[in-house]
Amino acid sequence: MEAAQKFLFVSLDALISDIAWQVHKEGRDVKYYIGNESERSIAEGFVPKVDDWESHVDWADVIIFDDVLGQGEHAKRLRDAGKHVVGGTPYTDKLEDDRTFGQNELKRHGVSIIPFQEFSDFDSAIEHVKANPAAYVIKPSGEAQNIKRLLFVGREDDGKDVIHVLESYKAVYSDTVKVFQLQRRVKGVEVAVGGFFNGSTFMMPINVNFEHKLLFPGDIGPATGEMGTCMYWSGPNRIFRATLGKLEKKLAEEGYVGYIDVNCIVNGNGIYPLEFTARFGYPTISIQADGLGIPVSDFLAGMASGSLAEFKTKRGFQIGLRIVVPPFPYNDPKTFEANSKDRVIIFRKPNLDGVHIEDVKLVNNEWLIAGSSGVVLIVTGMGVSVKQAQAQAYQRVKNILIPNMYYRKDIGDRWFEDHDKLHTWGYLREN
Repeated sequence: MEAAQKFLFVSLDALISDIAWQVHKEGRDVKYYIGNESERSIAEGFVPKVDDWESHVDWADVIIFDDVLGQGEHAKRLRDAGKHVVGGTPYTDKLEDDRTFGQNELKRHGVSIIPFQEFSDFDSAIEHVKANPAAYVIKPSGEAQNIKRLLFVGREDDGKDVIHVLESYKAVYSDTVKVFQLQRRVKGVEVAVGGFFNGSTFMMPINVNFEHKLLFPGDIGPATGEMGTCMYWSGPNRIFRATLGKLEKKLAEEGYVGYIDVNCIVNGNGIYPLEFTARFGYPTISIQADGLGIPVSDFLAGMASGSLAEFKTKRGFQIGLRIVVPPFPYNDPKTFEANSKDRVIIFRKPNLDGVHIEDVKLVNNEWLIAGSSGVVLIVTGMGVSVKQAQAQAYQRVKNILIPNMYYRKDIGDRWFEDHDKLHTWGYLREN
């Protein structure tokens, strides 16, 4: 197949902006559609935009969908019509959107899971915790799981902190959170394995990553989607084979094309999958893009056509951290307007190595904060050791000046202790 030249990116909430920009910088023709009208200024000036995407399907060589929440239906329909598409299916969307379905699918494929119960009202959940005191995790399902700060990890063995949070959610979020899980909290190392799937098989290598989800250094504060990630590329290891590897046949039946990741807690007793991400992760995909040994456009085209089964990656470790501004991680339009909207992003020196865009637009050669969420940039670093990757990433951050910006200064620190435990338990061994 001749190298694909025309890429159509279809987004609900402007998640894929950075990858569209990378492909555009590689000299490919790019068109980018953003569904959410309030987010449409994002990536303005970086990537050519379109007001609808359906009318550009015939134009495109490769179509990329960036989310679940119904996009898998479009992706499957276009793939069935013969188009080269990166995106899910109704089944893979459901793996992520419906937490209980995702857990039951793992169980059906022979993967051990943590005990959980699903609830559709807060009173029943409160009574359950009172009757069965333990440490629990509250996990909203469906669209509410996109409000990351609602995920709550209980610390008290009698569940009193969980009861307190459930009572406050009942008062404030009854209309937002329709269905949620209470999952028993298991202590151990949190680690994720992910793989890119080309419609018939997992492309190699896989990705092993350690997410940092809480807002402040030292894992303190509200949950966010992600504040940063430490990762490396690997051959299939024990965690992969015990989780994602068992779903390979089902994903091939579905014709799934894209990234799929399962976050796990592991300890000396076993591997316990927490949740699926059945799409690109954000900011994960931007960090991964820097570690590819081939152009992003060739990678996406090869995945969509099914012609790429192995790809080259850079050696060592990759670190990525998010630079954010108020009101992140909260939704507060007044605070955003007053403190962050249209603020200029200043680079002390004209060096953009390792700098990836999130909610940014380009106006008169100035980078300005766009959107409404307060996520601004992803900054990456690489090295043969985690310390080297950290040093490069944080050196690059020093070049960036944004009023009121904040970020975590400890991305990757967990690796040193986590690696020792994972190594001792034998989970990182390949083959």
